[in-house]
Amino acid sequence: MSNPTMLPLDATLLAPQDLSHSHSLPAACYVDPAFATLDRRAVFARSWQLAGHVSRLAQPGDFLAESIAGLPVLLLRADDGRLRAFHNVCRHRGGPLARGHGCGLKRLRCLYHGWTYGLDGALKSAPEMGGVDDFIVGDVRLPELAVREWQGMIFVCEDEAGAPRFEDVVAGIDARLGERRLADYRFHRRETYEIACNWKLYVDNYLEGYHVPHIHPGLNKLLDYRSYTTTLAAWYSLQYSPLESSDALYGNGDALYYFLYPNTMLNSLPGRLQTNRVLPIGIDRCRVEFDFYYPDDDSAEAAARRERDREFSDEVQTEDVGICEEVQLGLASGSYVPGRLNPLRESGVHHFHELIRRVYREAGNAG
Repeated sequence: MSNPTMLPLDATLLAPQDLSHSHSLPAACYVDPAFATLDRRAVFARSWQLAGHVSRLAQPGDFLAESIAGLPVLLLRADDGRLRAFHNVCRHRGGPLARGHGCGLKRLRCLYHGWTYGLDGALKSAPEMGGVDDFIVGDVRLPELAVREWQGMIFVCEDEAGAPRFEDVVAGIDARLGERRLADYRFHRRETYEIACNWKLYVDNYLEGYHVPHIHPGLNKLLDYRSYTTTLAAWYSLQYSPLESSDALYGNGDALYYFLYPNTMLNSLPGRLQTNRVLPIGIDRCRVEFDFYYPDDDSAEAAARRERDREFSDEVQTEDVGICEEVQLGLASGSYVPGRLNPLRESGVHHFHELIRRVYREAGNAG
């Protein structure tokens, strides 16, 4: 895409919009396959991606294999204690170096042909390649991603030069969280949802409480819709609401729903952290990985609260899945034209759309 006219829509639809007169993104952004390719290159490669929690990579040799928008990534704790992230793609013929999550890793050995790398990403040996002309083992290294650790969360970036500074992405959140130290929690489980909608549509849905009274009757009873507010920053938004529930679920307090551009959600609730990572797997399909973190407590009472939390979260997610899939059909129908946004309730959606519009404009002007 070398200029705006090559984008599969009228480039004027990507112009900046004031909140008071804003419209949603054009339907093409959710249904045209050209945008799947553009999102991979211009959004995901040039942004900070949530990859895991330090509780899963505590000791040298601990590792975690993930896939982020089509890129296999291997996180590990190196011998020197440093967190590192590599493409989980052997430089021989693309085989994986590790799968899943584990510990005690001493080297990275390709599961396809046995090429072996150190935990620094440098190739150490390649079976039966000694007689190959102009092949130098020491010249081969795994591509490495930038890594940042913040609040116990590990973020990686494929193209750091094209991404915002990580410090700018999270600026101000530490002060707002106060004593809610996310690093004090440990990982308990992951629930995964495959949804027949574009990843941006799922993000849109997360970014507003406008739909809560209509889609989430159970959640609506816990939140104070009249006090529900959205605060915007450069690269994130915060949705806040007082929270009232039984001690068997959340107890009383407040709910902090953070969205970090482009696809990370941090839900800070009393005594727990939930993270959502929204990953595209096609123009009209995405995967949401919902991870649960809690303080160390192996009592029967804590286990029962965690199970009720899982059940209630699944109820809310199932409601979101249903409406998102129906909206995707509406966007793909040919009937939809961009509708007006509600400035009071959809400022977070507008904020996200403005970031996406800017990325698309810059991509269209490149070349």
